[in-house]
Amino acid sequence: MTKTIMNSILSLVAAIDTPEAEEIRVAIQNELSKGEAKAQANRDLYAQAHDVVIGALTETPVTIGELYEEVKDSLPEGFSKGKVQYAVTRLWSDEIVKTEGKVNTYSRR
Repeated sequence: MTKTIMNSILSLVAAIDTPEAEEIRVAIQNELSKGEAKAQANRDLYAQAHDVVIGALTETPVTIGELYEEVKDSLPEGFSKGKVQYAVTRLWSDEIVKTEGKVNTYSRR
């Protein structure tokens, strides 16, 4: 069930004053809270990795693989090469220069 659907159901049962409706409200709120807690943990993980990854970049372009090999021991537990690629190409792209090629390379802005 998507977050949008859960919010819609929550809105529909908000005005109903029965024990069953209260159970539904509590269950949906718990699911929405669980998703938010997971999202916040993920944001915190990326925030912890930010300075390590950005600090490793220089004016010399490197591939994601080269960058990951350089920083992997300094990254938070569970921060994979895929997460580095996602962060570099999407989250922190305004801080990084992308050089397109057969294999894209990245350097510090």
